[in-house]
Order: sequence, then structure tokens, then C-alpha cells
Amino acid sequence: MKKSVLKSEGAISFMSSLISIFCGLLVGYILLWVFNPKYANYGLGCLVTAGFSSPAKLAKVLYQAAPLILTGLSVGFAFKTGLFNIGASGQYTVGAFCALICGIVFKLPWWVCLLAAMAGGAVWGFFPGFFKAMFNVNEVITSIMFNWIGMFAVNVVFANIPSALDNFYGASNADRTAGLDAANPGAIIPRAGLDRLFGSTYMNISIFLAAVIAVIIYIVIKKTVFGYELRACGSNRDASLYAGINAKRSIILSMAIAGALSGIGGAIYYLAGTGKYTLEKSLLAMGFNGIPVALLASSNPIGTIFSALFISYIQVGGDAMQPEFAVETIDIILAVIIYMSAFSLLMKSVVSKLIGGRFRRKTRGAVLDKEQEGEAQ
Repeated sequence: MKKSVLKSEGAISFMSSLISIFCGLLVGYILLWVFNPKYANYGLGCLVTAGFSSPAKLAKVLYQAAPLILTGLSVGFAFKTGLFNIGASGQYTVGAFCALICGIVFKLPWWVCLLAAMAGGAVWGFFPGFFKAMFNVNEVITSIMFNWIGMFAVNVVFANIPSALDNFYGASNADRTAGLDAANPGAIIPRAGLDRLFGSTYMNISIFLAAVIAVIIYIVIKKTVFGYELRACGSNRDASLYAGINAKRSIILSMAIAGALSGIGGAIYYLAGTGKYTLEKSLLAMGFNGIPVALLASSNPIGTIFSALFISYIQVGGDAMQPEFAVETIDIILAVIIYMSAFSLLMKSVVSKLIGGRFRRKTRGAVLDKEQEGEAQ
């Protein structure tokens, strides 16, 4: 039993993730010594403990983790079907746009805004999937293109809808969307008393919504015929065709579902009522952060919950390192930790070989002992 547990895919993935996290923290600590040796220990302490230092800090961890779970699921879902969805940032942006337009301009309730965001993200994921399935255009190329198309299209549309902008409601900011508390409180995701419990307006039910969606995705991938077809198509597209699976349909649906997940992530972040969408000149990082989240979780939907919590926790710890460390320094440290964590896929292969070799040696030794016993008898 012990042998089978240690050699299981889940155990190997967990160990590889822990090794990757440790390596990331170690490299981050070395960089802290290089940048500011006097406060290196303080900086590491902030990274490790700040997220749990107060209920308000924990609320921020959960607030940031919710959209990370969704973008991680988006990237991981595509990975499972053999696709690389690097377009999560654009899908996230378009989803946020649909949610905010529905909430601010059309005064719709929050759950309708979530559905609109899901539809918008699905449409933005559909196009790379369509071009991949029909014309075999690499989804990485089309996803990157649609990231920029989505961002600039959202900026142009927002800039030409005065009622969606903050200055329409008496504020001085014309470069960002209106606050939901002034435009439409009904579009804010319910806090269900959690804001009072944690003492922070960051806290709402979004983390629970994200966790439920992760469980649903796990069931779809692991327990349904549809999920099996997607995985089979991802493992070997040609073999899936011989098995009677419609590979083109699987590719398109996979990217559309991945886009829908990113779209919901964008809605969850901005419908919290604590942030406003700014007319950006660069792609939103939340979509790209979904890549290390998915890699750290080995694309497992349940593991994505925990990897997103870890990365959010590290980000909150990084914020607590100011003013001893400059913002740019913190960004470098966080990038190192996050992307060292993304090496869990490589670590998984190493751990698998180490564990496999260990058990092979044990098995070989046991066989030799039995042979020697038989000869002695």
C-alpha cells in the first residue's frame, strides 16, 4: 500500500510542487540578501507570515486567489486537452469588460454579470480554438494576438461610453471605470457578512464560487465521457480520430471553456467592488499568472485551488515588504518565486524517476533475497 501511494501521480505532483516552492523561496531569499542584506531576514519573514498576520491580510489573500483559481483552471483545462492557452489575459479582460458593462451601464445584478463575463470569455477563447481546429494555426500565436486585440478593443469601447467611466458619477478619474458602489451596488458580489468577519471589504463569496467551479471542472475532466474525449484528443489527436472522437469539436470546445473560465475570473475580480478597471496600456498580469498556477498544480483542478492560494499569499507578503524593499525589487522576487514554482513539471519528472528507481532497487533486492532463500532450502 505504501508503495502504491508514494508512486501515485498525486503524491509525485505534490512532492514536486513542494520542491519547486522551496527552490523559489531559496532563490528569493538570496536575492533579498543581494538587494538589501540588512533587511533580508525581515523580507523573508514578510513573505512567509504576512498573509496570516491579520484577518484583513487573509481576506486579501482570498480575494486575489479567487481570480487566480479561474485563470489557473483556464490554462490547466487547455493543458489537459493538449493546448496552450496563453490567451487567458485577453479572455480575462473581455470577461471583466462584459461584467462591468452589464453592471454599470445596464444595472444588472451580479449573477447576470458573471454569466455575461463567462459568455464574453468563451467567445474570446473560441477564435483561437476555431483557427486551430479548422486551419491548424498554432493556438499560441492566435491567443497572443487576441490578447492585444481584446485589451485595445475594451479600452476603445470604455472610452466611448461616458456612463461607464468614473467621472460620470462626479469623480475626477476619466481613465477608469465607475465604482460599483456608486453606479450599481446590486452588481457587487455578495459579501454575506464575511467583510465584517474579516474586517475587510475585500472579502466576499468569490473564493467559494471559484472553489465550486474547480470541483465541477474536476468532475467534468475525470468523471464524464466528454472529459475523457477531451483528454484523449489532447494525448493523441490522431488516435482519438480512429476512436471516433470529433477532434475538431473537442479543440474548439476546450478553448471556449478555457476562455469562459478566464472571463469569470475577470468578473470576480472587478465585481468585488474594491477595484476599478483602468484603461490599460499593457496586458493584465492575472491571466499570465494563471500559467504558473496551472503548472504548480500539474493542471489538476483541485490542486489549482491550493497553488492559487500560495501565489496570492506570496503576493500579499511581497506588498508587506515595503518600504524596506522597492516595488521593483518585490516584483523581481515574486517573479522568481512564481516562475521557479512553475518548474514543478520538470521536478515531477525528476521525482518520478527517483522514486521509480528506488522501488525498482527494492524490488530487485527482494527478488534476490527470495532466490537465495530458495537455494538455501
